Order: sequence, then structure tokens, then C-alpha cells
Amino acid sequence: MRIRATVAAVSGALALSAFVAPIAQADAQGAAGADKPSSAERFGASSSKSAFGASVTAEALPVVSGVTVNSGKDLVLGTTVAKTFTVSLTASHAAGIEDAYIDLWHGTDVESDIDGLLLPNEDAATCTASSATTSTCKLTVTATPGIYGDLYKNALAGTWHVTAGVLAGDGSIYWNDFYKTHKVKRAAKVTVNASPEPVKKGSTITVTGKLSRANWEKGTYAGYSTQKVVLQFRKAGTSTYTNVKGITSTTTGALKTTTTAGVDGYYRFTFAGTGTTGTATAAGDYVDVK
Repeated sequence: MRIRATVAAVSGALALSAFVAPIAQADAQGAAGADKPSSAERFGASSSKSAFGASVTAEALPVVSGVTVNSGKDLVLGTTVAKTFTVSLTASHAAGIEDAYIDLWHGTDVESDIDGLLLPNEDAATCTASSATTSTCKLTVTATPGIYGDLYKNALAGTWHVTAGVLAGDGSIYWNDFYKTHKVKRAAKVTVNASPEPVKKGSTITVTGKLSRANWEKGTYAGYSTQKVVLQFRKAGTSTYTNVKGITSTTTGALKTTTTAGVDGYYRFTFAGTGTTGTATAAGDYVDVK
């Protein structure tokens, strides 16, 4: 059961009430911890044969490497559109590899404090053997933003834990809920407008715009305040932008600066992102210099 399925069970009357967000968040937090499987539940085997169990030696466990989430790129989501991405790992064992598991979870304690969970879509991984002992296994995961989705509150943006598990041909299991971390971020947008157009050479060009980011709780984009943004320029007939100056967005996310008109070209704002928010770059706005 995914988080969004649990939250969607809230009645229509409640969904229309002023308490919908707190209720959805409370249900989602409880569902997250309950839905996350143990190694035994995932692989249908004894959890005593795990990465940290005392019943087997480290040499008897599968060896895991190359755990990759979304091709190593940050997972960035807007307000409504779900994203399906690939997770994979490489594992080896003398008895070969039967199955693998990867999920992403948010919280401080896997037993008692999980408030976000992204589970694989498949009941079993697709494992491709490169030898009798080594396989690369892949799964897909779908993340949905919004109060009825997996990313139901803005506080979930940031660092998530990645669980990696492997089942070997002899039944031994590697399972690590803290294998690595991965960034899950709110999408950002930035606009630009350079004026006047056309402009006389040597005159002042005023460049305005707005930096905003996805609000998962409200399903809208809102101004992103006091963030560093860079104004860039590309001369007409060329393909490379160069930095002109850095500015900071206002408390409403507004952007405004000036520069001197030199030659025809395109102006844009670019935002490098933060630990919770993705990058954004505006399409260039052309200015004709007379």
C-alpha cells in the first residue's frame, strides 16, 4: 500500500474541511512506517540472515555496490505531476543473485519515525546476470506530489535515506536501511523580462522576473524569497551565456536589476538551487540594441 492510497481513504466530507492537511499528513506518516517492508516480508525469508545479523558471517552475505537512484540526479517534482524513475544496484554472491530491493524513506528512525516513503512499483526486481555470481538489478519507483500523494508536505524536501536489499541464491540476505542518501526537491521556476525593447546603445536596460518554487501542500508555485540568482547574457549569433551580475530575490521572490545596453542579445536569470529546491533557468529574452 502506497502512502497516497492510504491518505485518499479520508472521506469526502473530511477532504472538504479545514482540517484536511493535518489529517492527511498524520495518516501519511502512520502509513509510511507501516508500509515499509522488512527483509523477511520482501524476500519471504528469515530476517536472521541479514546484513547485520549474527547468524551469518560477512563473507556469506551478498556484496552490494553501485546503488543508483534516478541516474544519480536529484529527484525534483513540481506541484501535481508524478514522476517514475529507475533505481538499480549491482550485487554478487557465490550462489548468484535472486532478487533485489530499493526504497527511499524520510525520517530519523526506521522503526519509529518515518514520515515519507517511496516504494518500488514491482514485486520483484529485474536482475540481469553478468556472470554466475554477479547481477545488476533494476526497479522503478513513482513519486507523486500533493497532500494526497507521497510528497504531501513541504518539509519532506531534502535528504532521504535509501534502503538496499539483496537476496542471494542460497537464501542469504543483505539489507541496509541506511545504505546511502538521495535528494528529493521541490521544483523551481524563474521568469525574465528585459526592457525597453529596442534600446539605444549605452542606455540602461531593466531586467525583471520572479523566482518561485512548488508548494506541495497547496499545489501551487509561490515566490522563493532571499535567494541568490544570476543574470546572464548571450550575444546574438553565439551559443554561450556569460554571467553579468548576481542579485537576491525579494521576500516575494521578485527579481530586478539593471545593466547597460551594448549589443543585441538575450538576457536570462538562472538559479543554482538549494538543498531542498531544484535548479531553474529562464528562457532568454531578446533585446535589440540600436
